Formats: sequence, C-alpha cells, structure tokens
Amino acid sequence: MSSDTRIQSVRALEILDSRGFPTLRVTVGLEDGTLASASVPSGASTGENEAVELRDGEARRYGGKGVRKALANVNEVIAPRLIGLDASAQARIDRMMCDLDGTANKAKLGANAILGVSQALARAAAQARRMPLYAYLGGVGAHRLPVPMMNVLNGGKHADSSLDFQEFMIEPHGASSFAEAMRYGSETFQALKKLLHERGLSTAVGDEGGFAPALASNEEACELIVAAIERAGYQPGRDISIALDPAASSFYDEGEYRLTRSRQGNKTSAQMIALYRSWVERYPIVSIEDGLAENDWEGFSAMTAELGDRIQIVGDDILVTNPRFIRRGISERTCNAALIKLNQIGTVTETVEAIELCRQAGWGFVVSHRSGETEDSFIADFAVAMGGGQIKTGSLCRSERMAKYNRLLEIEEALGEGAGYGRSAGIALPQSAMNP
Repeated sequence: MSSDTRIQSVRALEILDSRGFPTLRVTVGLEDGTLASASVPSGASTGENEAVELRDGEARRYGGKGVRKALANVNEVIAPRLIGLDASAQARIDRMMCDLDGTANKAKLGANAILGVSQALARAAAQARRMPLYAYLGGVGAHRLPVPMMNVLNGGKHADSSLDFQEFMIEPHGASSFAEAMRYGSETFQALKKLLHERGLSTAVGDEGGFAPALASNEEACELIVAAIERAGYQPGRDISIALDPAASSFYDEGEYRLTRSRQGNKTSAQMIALYRSWVERYPIVSIEDGLAENDWEGFSAMTAELGDRIQIVGDDILVTNPRFIRRGISERTCNAALIKLNQIGTVTETVEAIELCRQAGWGFVVSHRSGETEDSFIADFAVAMGGGQIKTGSLCRSERMAKYNRLLEIEEALGEGAGYGRSAGIALPQSAMNP
C-alpha cells in the first residue's frame, strides 16, 4: 500500500439537489494532498426495494427531507473506520461500510451516506493515480461512448402534465459519434419546442428537463416526437428512435393499471402488453422501461416473451440494481435489460456486480441518473467505464443534466480516434430499429 494514497479525511456536507431538496456531498482527502468529492442524487419514482435514502424526518426543517443524520453517519461513524486505509481498496472498503451498516437495505447508515463515500473514494483514487475516472474504473478497454436516452416529454411523477407515462425519450442510435448524437438530440428537442409552441402548448419543463404539455393522450406524445424527428431532418427508426419509461408502478392500484390522467381507463397486465405491442407496431420504439409494476413479475415475463425479440425490455423498480433481484429476473426471463442506478444499491462495488450479472446473461444495461440530480458527472465516466453503450441522464436542458452530457463530450475528445459509440457488441439493437 502506498502511503500517499492512504485516506486522511472523510467529510460530508449537506447540499441541495436539482429540486431544491437536501442531499449529501462527500469529500475524501488523501495523504498526498488529493481532495475528491462526490454528490448523491435522489429519485422521485422509487422502487420499494431500493436501498434506503436516510432522511431526518424533522417536519420543521426542509419538510422532513434534511440529511443531517446521514451526514453525521459519514463524519462520526464511517470516517473514523476509514482513516489510514488505502483509497484504492474500493471493494474492501465498500464491503466494510455494508458490514458497518448491518442491514439488508442500508437503513441504518443510509445508502446516501454510504454511496457518497464510495463514489468519492473512487474519484480520489483515480486522481491520485493521475487517471481519468472512466479509465481507472474501466481499464484500458474503456472507450465506448454511450447512446443517450434523452427525455423530451415528461409526465407521471416528474411533471404536472396530462401524461400517465413518466418519460418519453429519444435515442439517436444512428449517429456516428457521441458528439453527433448530441447534435441530433438537440436539433430534435428544439424542433419539438417549436411544434409545441405552434400548437399553443406549454414548453415548461419537468424534473428532468422534458417538456410537460397538456396533451390529449399518451399516444399524442409519440406522434409529436415522430413529427419533431422529421422536422429536424432525421428519419424515425433509422437515425432516432423512441424509448419509453411509463414507470407503471406509479399508476398501478389494486391489480389494475389506471390511466386516469389521459382518461384511457383501467387495464390489466395483458391489456397493457397489448397496448405496448400496438405502439411498437405504430411508432419507432426500441426500449420500454418499467412498462409494468414492480411486483408484476408474471406480467414482465409475459411482456418479454411477447416483445423481447423486437425491443429492449428494461427493469428498473422491479430490479433496483440489486444482484439478488437481477438473478431472479434472469432466471424467470423477466426482462432483457436492467436500469443501473448507483443509489438504488448504494456502493460502486455492488453496482459493478449488478452489471456483471447482466453481461453474463447477455442482457443490456442502461446507466441512469435520478430525477433529483446534482452537477456531479460521476455517471458519465461510469457509463464509459462499464462499456454497455447506453446512458439515461435527462433532457437537452437543465445544467445538472448537461453536466453529464458535456463530460461525455470531453471524454470522447480525450479518447480521440480510439473512441467508439453505440451499444456494446453483445447488446444488439432491436429489430424495429434496424429495419424501420
């Protein structure tokens, strides 16, 4: 162990996320003078099996959302155990923090406390070695820039709109580089804004930067996106396709999917699958995330059997980046891809383990932000390091989203001719995108 990379200090600070609620920033100091920080995001649409985000519950302070308990756990419980350890011993330290917590879901210390330390450690170790974070975490083979899933229309818990479904995204998989993908996305986003303005619809944005207009139906959102892609000069399905995140748990109640915002009535799992099938036939959809509720395992398996050879079926709330649930999903053929959120599981090491399970099963995986974000760009480097070729980090506005995109542009430039773009070779693009 190098004495220079020994941990000298670990401190947490209560900061604010993109919704104006408290979260944590953790700073790790090493004996060589390195200082590295990481900030923790927060989700609005959360799975019931996610690792626990520890909040104070003091109604008079931030409406109960303060994180001083988690802060104290970093400064008073975790930090003393880490002083003098080698910052590069990521897996050992992550396991130590999990053992120190002692619960299955990090309820004692808080996943926000543990993750802040875990990410700051990775960044400190990378800086001490004078390596970019993506190369430190991914090795010499880390060169693939991800296809972005850009949230352009918001609904559900992310916006006060008429849409039941939470996210309507564009995926510029036909671009030749990440920089070109950003151009495709930006031009389509601006074209969509003009379309909304022409129709007298709101161009206000939701939590993740997508527009939140009052539309007549969920289908109209897809129709608007197709029109925007075409107006921007691109071919739907060849250059840019649609990805959906209905976040179905948010409108599931007593065994039914209740599409109340759009007044489309109540539906069973089978009826929801039939709806998605009809959409896939009508629109250039390549990916559906959380199309059914988090406990509808049977429905998910049926949906994957029905549509999994045509599109990507992504599990988020049902899998929560947890190796235990991912193993079950693989066994029951629940999905063919997993959404990967570091704060759902709580450490860098466990997140990598979840991704490795996806690789072994031939699944896709999508590194993702949260709706309550910070300016921290950790997941941009992480997506390149893991090499899955997909990232979900919001729309083409709001600086907490652009921070990730701009970091990816920096990485692509740094890699130069060695940079790749697109889903990894083991993750095929669905047939609906290859044959529009």
